[in-house]
Amino acid sequence: MSHRRPDGYEAVLFDMDGVVLEGRETAPAVRSRALDDVLADRDVTVPPTRRESLARPAYDDAFRTACEGLGLDPARLFREREERSATRAVERLAAGMRRLHRDVTVFDALADRATLGLVSNNYHPTVEFVVDHFRLDEFAFVRGRDPGPDGYGRRKPDPHYLNEALDALDATDAIYVGDRATDVIAADRAGIDSAFLRRDHNADRDLNVEPTAEIESLRELLPLAGGSSPDPSATPSARPADSPNSDADRGRPSE
Repeated sequence: MSHRRPDGYEAVLFDMDGVVLEGRETAPAVRSRALDDVLADRDVTVPPTRRESLARPAYDDAFRTACEGLGLDPARLFREREERSATRAVERLAAGMRRLHRDVTVFDALADRATLGLVSNNYHPTVEFVVDHFRLDEFAFVRGRDPGPDGYGRRKPDPHYLNEALDALDATDAIYVGDRATDVIAADRAGIDSAFLRRDHNADRDLNVEPTAEIESLRELLPLAGGSSPDPSATPSARPADSPNSDADRGRPSE
């Protein structure tokens, strides 16, 4: 792993689901309904025994075998299903079914100390929508995975998208903030540090990897990012009251 400079990191990169956005991942029902959309477009009826394999998140032998048994191209169907999943996920986000974590108010202060980036295993169209919808203007780089088999193969712990972020930001001294062991592994493979964020959904999880730091709030990143430590009694600058991610508008996800 890299070693943090005394004056802080050049870049602080974040996972999205469970770190910035409440909810660990897109609801499985989204993927299931996206599959229904694609099959309906193709006027294909699938036996229940094969449908289960087609609705699985993985692009694996079971998925490919089920497609081939129906005379369908596995890579194309997988990509189309994921594209529809992204569309449905955006619709749910627009309807207010997921919210930001409250401590994202620290992004304003963090952006004054380091360049911020968002790198997620979620679909790129979904990640872009989250940034636009919630007005997360502090991010200088935003990347989700491409829908389809190639994007699936580049999910963390593969460091592909983290490396893309580092190249785009021209940063070598960085830290990646995530809530899973795969985030820590991906950061290590990219040659950067990691911060494991414990929230309610992973508070008691035992890690089989060692992050550079463990934190319980995004506000704990301020001293890591360099600059003077914040006054603990100070209230982080709030976003406009009419913003979708103002404190008054945030709540627990309903999915």
